[in-house]
This record gives sequence, structure tokens and C-alpha cells, in this order.
Amino acid sequence: MRIWSIANQKGGVGKTTTVVALAGLLAERGARVLLVDLDPHGSLTSYFGHDPDQLAARSTFALFGEQPLDSEALRSLLLPAGSDSARLLAASPALATIERRSIADGAGLRLSKALAQLWDDFDYVLVDTPPVLGALMINALAAAELLLVPVQTEFLALKGLERMVRTLAMVTRSLQKTLPYLIVPTMFDRRTQASLNALRTLRHEYTEHIWPSMIPIDTKLRDASRAGLFPSTFDASSRGVASYKSLLKLLLSDGEQRLRA
Repeated sequence: MRIWSIANQKGGVGKTTTVVALAGLLAERGARVLLVDLDPHGSLTSYFGHDPDQLAARSTFALFGEQPLDSEALRSLLLPAGSDSARLLAASPALATIERRSIADGAGLRLSKALAQLWDDFDYVLVDTPPVLGALMINALAAAELLLVPVQTEFLALKGLERMVRTLAMVTRSLQKTLPYLIVPTMFDRRTQASLNALRTLRHEYTEHIWPSMIPIDTKLRDASRAGLFPSTFDASSRGVASYKSLLKLLLSDGEQRLRA
């Protein structure tokens, strides 16, 4: 099982889109994929037609109960996710209460321990995170072997990236682990100077950690979301899907091994 977390402390940068696009492409390759929604807003959960408000007892909130769940209980939480080979651990608004609890006594490792129970069930796990540092993001970082950081190509998103990189350094020191990360420029619009300048800045300041390409603005990605389909299922020939295919090619190659923490 390979576990990739997708995180950024700024919202609206394409985290959920990145999760579903990569998951769809992996499922098409025959991989067994688990999508994990740790965001109380439940965007990933809603993407596949599930109502987060109705899922408190059947969501990732259950991972943070007093007693750890066994593998049978975890499997009972899994929901359909757009493909026979993809499943979803959904979110519910109750997750917001986790951020008011202490992460002592191993609570920061709840996701890691849960995924260990499902190790033989899935080939890939993609974790969608809330745009805030707290117990949920710490769980995602602790479980991951690779972090993807989508960054919208505009000025305010660049400031958010600075905070995310500082957070990553702080959390990984606390967890006593190294975590390679890859910055993924998103929502790129080559017609605007703002996008061009932001991409240039990203490439200059994060040379060792940035994916050389970018995800363009593509309305087909929004259309796929409205349809509740993986982008590659909705329109395999779209520009956005082509870019995510290129990203996945890197992640599945030995290039992933060269990513630095």
C-alpha cells in the first residue's frame, strides 16, 4: 500500500480535484484505491453523491473514538467512489470537533493505525485534508509516505505555501520522520500575467520540490465534479486529465524516489 496525502493550509487550491483525478487514473490502471476524506466540509464525500451530514457514524470521525476499530469495522465504513476498484472513507461535520481535542496519547496516529488494518485491501490511499493545521492534518502527514501540495498559481496562494512548508518542517520534526513533498501548480491560466508570474516564482523559490509542469484551468474538471465522475471517466481527452496523467507518470516512476523531504 502506498499512501499519498494531499494538503495545503489554503483552501480552494485544488486538493480535492487532485485526489479524485489521480484516484480515477489509478483505478483505470487496475489499482485498488482508497480515498480518505479528513475535511469536515466533506467536499470529497459530496463529490461522489454522499451526504456528509448523514454520515457521522459511518465516517472518518469513527477513527477517533475511544477504542480503535478492527478491520471488519473499518470495512463497514467504506462507501462507493466512482469505480468498482475505488472506495471512500467519508467525512462528516463531526470531524470539526476533533480539532478541539488533544492529540496526545497517539491520537495523531489514528489514521496510520487504521490504514495498517486495511493494508492488504488496497494498493493506493489518497488522503484529502482540511486547510488548517490541527489533529486531522497531523494524522494525514503521519500516515503519508509522500505529500502533494497543490498550489493555485496566484499571489495569495504563494503566501499560503510558505506557511505550509513551515508547518511541514515543524510537524515532521515532531513526528520524527522525513516526508518527501511535491508542489503541484494548479489552476494555471497562461493568458494572465498573474499566473505566469506565480509559476515563475514557484519554480525559482522551490526548484527542488516543484513538479515541472502544471494543472491548467479546465472547466471539464468542474463538470466532472457536478456529474460525480472521475475526470478521466467524464472526459479522458480533456487538458486537465492530460496534465494529471503526466503527474501520475512521475509519481509512479523512479522519479518519486528522488523527491526530497
